[in-house]
Amino acid sequence: MNAVRLLRGLLVAILVAFFATPVFFLISLSFKTKDDVLSGDFLPNAITLSNWPDAFNAADLGGFLSNSIVVALLSGAITLILTIPAIYGVTRLGVGGKWLPDVTLSSFMAPPVVAIIPFFYLLKVSGLLNTQAGLAIVYGLVNVPVAFWLLTPFMKRVPAEIEQAAALDGAGPLRALVSVILPMIAPGLAATAVIIVILSYNEFLFASVFTTVDQTRTLPVGVSLFQGDRLVNFGQMAAASLTGILPVYLAALFLQKYLVQGLAHGAVK
Repeated sequence: MNAVRLLRGLLVAILVAFFATPVFFLISLSFKTKDDVLSGDFLPNAITLSNWPDAFNAADLGGFLSNSIVVALLSGAITLILTIPAIYGVTRLGVGGKWLPDVTLSSFMAPPVVAIIPFFYLLKVSGLLNTQAGLAIVYGLVNVPVAFWLLTPFMKRVPAEIEQAAALDGAGPLRALVSVILPMIAPGLAATAVIIVILSYNEFLFASVFTTVDQTRTLPVGVSLFQGDRLVNFGQMAAASLTGILPVYLAALFLQKYLVQGLAHGAVK
């Protein structure tokens, strides 16, 4: 028994070290001088604090961070608004038969780069290029297949008898969805919302193409600006990266209960 516990503890320690080491190296890198970075050592030989203020002085990290948060939250709301009725129609009303779910999920298999040109012209024509709203709409649409895939099992687990009972009480499909089904799949909604918000927060490709001014750039794009023509400011880039990681880490820390509950237990306990 002790051997099993020891082996389990060793495996956990290896797993934690595997995921934590890159973050610790990033922290160490943010306190290294330019010459110290080239040494390749894990710990800094001479600690410097200048990378942090220099990073914020070199770029508007606060503005980039604010843009990322606003776009991620808005896109998450758009995704859920589009996905919830779609899942209800497919799983409860039989809309689209068997082919619509497969088509919806298969759209996520295509590389995102194929959608850049169509999205670019749509945003340009609609006047939403270089805007938070335009980027949020793109993310909201792109993440629909992910939310569809995550939420469909929760919707299917809701017993049909509950919806039938609501219909006998005079509730139509919309009221049954809002008043009966959504509260029952709340853990799944919470878990899905967190995942798609994080996906939008971390996205780089669309943000780098559809936002070309500092007023609307997101943090992943802002971090890439620390790479100059001949020199990469690794210390400042590390400080900027840690600034971007912190909100995601805090969100995961405080919402981990809902993530575990939603993804592990589902809608019906």
